[in-house]
Amino acid sequence: MSAVRVLVVEDEASFADALQVGLAREGFEVNVVHDGAAALEAFDRCPVDLVLLDLMLPKLSGVDVCREIRTKSTVPIIMVTARSEEIDTVVGLEVGADDYVTKPYRLRELVARMRAVLRRVDTPSSLPDSEGPVGIDEDVPNAGRVQVGNVVVDRDRHEVIVEGAVVPIPLREFELLAFLMENAGRVLTRDVLIDHIWGYDYVGDTKTLDVHMKRIRTRVEKDPKNPNLIVTVRGVGYKVERLTPS
Repeated sequence: MSAVRVLVVEDEASFADALQVGLAREGFEVNVVHDGAAALEAFDRCPVDLVLLDLMLPKLSGVDVCREIRTKSTVPIIMVTARSEEIDTVVGLEVGADDYVTKPYRLRELVARMRAVLRRVDTPSSLPDSEGPVGIDEDVPNAGRVQVGNVVVDRDRHEVIVEGAVVPIPLREFELLAFLMENAGRVLTRDVLIDHIWGYDYVGDTKTLDVHMKRIRTRVEKDPKNPNLIVTVRGVGYKVERLTPS
């Protein structure tokens, strides 16, 4: 099995050197660059499986790098920030990062988050069925398709359709929306959602979940600030209402 290829974007030499040694020891293939412009060049030049991206970078910020990568790839991105303010992590997540860590961090924590993100990318629901030919037979009912109101999630095609139009959506948001819609009418606690999507060994907080839910609402709700499909149950979690197509 080939090593997981990680692009590390870090301008602080001490952190970069420690990451290169530590991640290599954990079995990762590591490529280190030190500014935002170099990160985009390296990303285009060599395929990677995960990007570990510092927020504050010379030439081009981590937010801008993340935004640019998201225009062409769904590769997992973990933001690294020396700041603890909520605005930094929220902005990073809103432009497409999958997770974040705050300096200083333990290598064990970072590696756990990296592996959790990679497991979600490698989930069987996102891969072709290994039994039988790849493709869709239009005469066979689609067991992976669920509809609530005017929103359809199709696991077989990995599509979200809103009022007849396909809406692009990253893998993590797709999995969250699909899980919620498959359990329409039930309240799913934050812990249940985090365990299902990020894994039981997730070491972050619920802020990541809340930001992803906000992004999903912008894709499927007519009025994301006043949602009628995905509702918040205060102090508990989220629920998809049982709506009928209009």
